[in-house]
Amino acid sequence: MRALTWHGKHDVRVDTVDDPGIVNPRDAIVRVTSSAICGSDLHIYDGLIPAMSAGDILGQEFMGEVVEIGAASTLRRGQRVVVPSTIACGGCYHCAKQQYSACDNGNPPENQDLASLHYGLPSAARFGCGRMAGGYSGGQAEFVRVPFSDTGPLVVPDGVADDRLLLLADTLPAGWQAAQNADIEAGDTVAVWGCGPVGLCAVQASRILGAERVIAIDHYTHRLEQARALGAEAVNFSHTYVHEALIDMTGGVGPDACIDAVGMDAHGTFFEMIADPVNSSISPTMKPSHVIYQAIMACRKGGRISMSGCYGGMIDSFPLGALMRKGLMLRSGQADVQRHMPQLLRLVLDEAIDGAFLISHRHDLEQAADAYLQFHYARNEVTKVVLTTGVYRL
Repeated sequence: MRALTWHGKHDVRVDTVDDPGIVNPRDAIVRVTSSAICGSDLHIYDGLIPAMSAGDILGQEFMGEVVEIGAASTLRRGQRVVVPSTIACGGCYHCAKQQYSACDNGNPPENQDLASLHYGLPSAARFGCGRMAGGYSGGQAEFVRVPFSDTGPLVVPDGVADDRLLLLADTLPAGWQAAQNADIEAGDTVAVWGCGPVGLCAVQASRILGAERVIAIDHYTHRLEQARALGAEAVNFSHTYVHEALIDMTGGVGPDACIDAVGMDAHGTFFEMIADPVNSSISPTMKPSHVIYQAIMACRKGGRISMSGCYGGMIDSFPLGALMRKGLMLRSGQADVQRHMPQLLRLVLDEAIDGAFLISHRHDLEQAADAYLQFHYARNEVTKVVLTTGVYRL
């Protein structure tokens, strides 16, 4: 089959590789119809994710058609499925609590040491993210092996375009959970840092969950325009001192809830973040510590912070004193995709929430290397890139 493989920093190639096969009775083989390039994929492209090996197949957000099943799979051949980015067993302590992104069993024991060393405990498994995340091949390929297929994939109806369903695999659940973690109440003012796909989904989710005002913060004009189209007020941090703007817009109180949908800077490093002086945290460069610093400093006393952006290492100049003295709640974590998919599917089919508008560019799988290059260098023009195969469903 054909698949996009990683060979080093800024070196990805579409190669011919072996077709996947059934390894475990709970496995299924899915023929991919659409896959997306995520911001996390760009971190891999920039060489920031450890434990990648030459030839690893990328892609954590994909959907397709079931073509082969193991003896214990609950799927059927021919079913159309969206596959969650996180791989979860469905039966461990965390899965029983629907904390699928903390699953103990998705990541094989032989791949758990590196994450345990840096995070204290093993991380969950994800498609296409290297050995530290389980070593599973991703979905930017013609076919993919899906483990725990009796727990993960969501069967979706025929007659609905891939574009409307694809982002159920990661982006929509990530934005939804970001808003849920902010404990939004009716009438709240919510500030969202970052108008990438997850941030824009968090804007939508915040409105659905009852926010009266949503303030979107970014510097890419196209993305700010998209936020405005969703009903948000826009703050361009290249032109505005964010803290003063938020305090002024909220009558001196600060937002009720703040969502960090940015995470680590693509030009930083994975296990070490640069220590910035306190004053630099208001700079419009949006480096790793800047967003969470701004969110904590701007949030009203007794407010809530939702940190959905991906962080990988240490950050200095963290305003722990402000977090404590203001009585703020801080919640974080990668999305428990399996938990949110059924509800979000209903919202998508009812046209109450939308991910299709985020798709700005589409390429055939064979052009995947060029698509990565385009996404990397044209952030203002590119929101979400989708890679399709010959069986893509309109």
